[in-house]
Amino acid sequence: MFGFTLNPRVQGFFISGSIPKRSLMSMPRKAMQELGFQACCLRCDAPDEAGVARCSTCIQHHRSVRETIAAAPPDEPLYQLARELMAMASEPHRYDHDEVHGSSLMEQQRLAASLVDGPAKPDGLSVAQLFEQQRSTAKANALRDVGNQNPWKDAPLEAHRAQAMGEETWTLDGQEDAHYGARTVPSRPIQKVDRSERVGEDTTLTDRVHAAASQDGPDEETSKIFEDIEFNRRQSERQALKSAMDDVKELVDDDLEF
Repeated sequence: MFGFTLNPRVQGFFISGSIPKRSLMSMPRKAMQELGFQACCLRCDAPDEAGVARCSTCIQHHRSVRETIAAAPPDEPLYQLARELMAMASEPHRYDHDEVHGSSLMEQQRLAASLVDGPAKPDGLSVAQLFEQQRSTAKANALRDVGNQNPWKDAPLEAHRAQAMGEETWTLDGQEDAHYGARTVPSRPIQKVDRSERVGEDTTLTDRVHAAASQDGPDEETSKIFEDIEFNRRQSERQALKSAMDDVKELVDDDLEF
């Protein structure tokens, strides 16, 4: 069909013609599933038993086929086709819409489904048993079981013990603190902190640096002129902003004095 002879190690991968349904078939072996050739097990008439010598021969052969395909040049048309067919055979549910191989892939899924027993239909007894199991199962709660280590979480503390514990807790060095929890009322006005000597942002230096960085004049003298202009503009904007903020602060202070 292709006009050339296939490598004998690759011929086993291709299936020509339609394969008739068999009344007996094998459950796909784990090794064949990992290789992506579980379709061969579904169409095999070997006994569905563990340790069959025939299965070992197939696994070794198909492992050689997969290694040959994996080591083949990626731009070889024949091996590109082999990779596509192997992808379809390993995941038939993703490619069963294919116009050419879709019917065979759906048949593969039907064969696999026939080997798996369907779920039993629930009846009244099974539903009742499920509800009883859920009621008897304790739900884990990390906050309650781990975080809450209070010894009285299940039963409250007795009244006389709670009173004694409270008295012991609020007593400091054998004396009760009469002002505990009371509002602080200063006996004299608190002086305002003078923050004028604190070093803050040097706005003059900041504006000078930004003004110098924004200039790219033809010579140093010209750049210096435009730098001074930009510096004065930034300083004027800062003064205007400071004056506006002072006016707002004065208005707020006036409103609070009532």
